[in-house]
Amino acid sequence: MPAENETQKVEAVLREHAMSYPGAHEDFPWGHRAMKVNDKTFLFMTVDGEKLNLSAKLPDSKDAALTLPFTEPTEYGLGKSGWVTAHFDEASQVPVPVIKAWIDESYRAIAPKKLVDQLPARGTAVPGPASKPAKKAAAGKKPSVRQAVAPAKKAAKKVVSKVKAVAKKAAARVKTVAKKASKKVAKTASAAKAKTARKAPAPARGKRAASSAPKRARRS
Repeated sequence: MPAENETQKVEAVLREHAMSYPGAHEDFPWGHRAMKVNDKTFLFMTVDGEKLNLSAKLPDSKDAALTLPFTEPTEYGLGKSGWVTAHFDEASQVPVPVIKAWIDESYRAIAPKKLVDQLPARGTAVPGPASKPAKKAAAGKKPSVRQAVAPAKKAAKKVVSKVKAVAKKAAARVKTVAKKASKKVAKTASAAKAKTARKAPAPARGKRAASSAPKRARRS
């Protein structure tokens, strides 16, 4: 059996996280991994070589998620319902904390209320294999939408900053290479011009070079 590549390892981490939620189970419709609760999907994941694609329902943080360079509204009309799809070319590009926050938000949007009530309040803890179900939040003390979305927005902001920094460095490298290439071209052109000047054709043998001085008038 071939060893797992890095992308498959990341997928395994995300799968384990998704399976830690109450009532979560796994299915493979159309050959794709789907994490479900109450027979309703809250996460799609596919791995193709080093590439990872995933989709989650983000009713609260959809707008923030779509500002990231690797996301787009999910196809087949699901984007209108808050679904967002992310594409990654390799494991190092996957912001695992952000995706875990998306899984949490998607599960809460899909799962029955009785299962959601078993989870910690949004923004206080992220469920996982080592976490224990929390007691129901006291009436009137549920977090606001802003508090609930804050962790995902903060993580998304960090990812955007990192992407911008990488792009800035790449632009600087391109500018430096272009400047060096320009200097090299100018130097080559100057050398070619000097070489051409040195190789100017000499007058044909036996023929005197034409004089630019005016001829004297012959005496009568």
